[in-house]
Amino acid sequence: MVTSPLEQFEVIPLWCLGLGDKFAFTNASFFAAAALVGLLSFLSFGTTQATLVPHRWQIVAENAFEFVLDFMKDTLGEKGMKYFPWIFSSFCMVLGLNLIGMIPYTFTVTSHIAMTFAFGLATFIGINIVGFREHGFHFISIFLPKEAPLALAPFLVLIEFVSYIFRVFSLAIRLFANMMAGHSLLKILAGFGWTMLTMGGIFYVVQLVPFVVVLALTGLELGIGFLQAYVWSVLVCIYLNDALNLH
Repeated sequence: MVTSPLEQFEVIPLWCLGLGDKFAFTNASFFAAAALVGLLSFLSFGTTQATLVPHRWQIVAENAFEFVLDFMKDTLGEKGMKYFPWIFSSFCMVLGLNLIGMIPYTFTVTSHIAMTFAFGLATFIGINIVGFREHGFHFISIFLPKEAPLALAPFLVLIEFVSYIFRVFSLAIRLFANMMAGHSLLKILAGFGWTMLTMGGIFYVVQLVPFVVVLALTGLELGIGFLQAYVWSVLVCIYLNDALNLH
């Protein structure tokens, strides 16, 4: 039986909530909750009973804190440090969702555009709330570059507004496309190697080639999962910096 590499992205209802098929606890919900529980457990192990000489869990947790803190200082400065819990939580959650999908028979939540768009939209709304809280209605001046000619103001405002709205899609599509493409490629190569193995004969040896490639791509995909969480968080910091420091 030939299976599609896209079957791994199918959302399957696990438990209906009594409101019809459209409202159900799905495999996506389950693994999102599993990632959250895993992150909370990891941070609990790393921060409870902290000692002057850190234990292994504490070292990993402190390195994670320091990593996020460093790129926040580079993009937001001291003014944005009060938003550290938000950025750190966002980074950890996206990273957790990316990595849990690398475990066999799990589900990659961030491979669905609906999920990444929901994350991006929630982040975008939060950034706008921060902007209006910091600057009031003066925040809308973000759509008009400083010292821009008034004659070009209508065109510049329209261009800036469209560019500003597309930040949501920038966050969502980048994460979704990278995770979906990487997992699809892994599935295709793994299926190719398995087909060779079942054919027998010389293919017992030839199948080692896609097998080695799959191992290499698995390591690469783990790195991409971390990189995409980093890129997501840095972009959020950049957008937040624009909201805090109007141009």
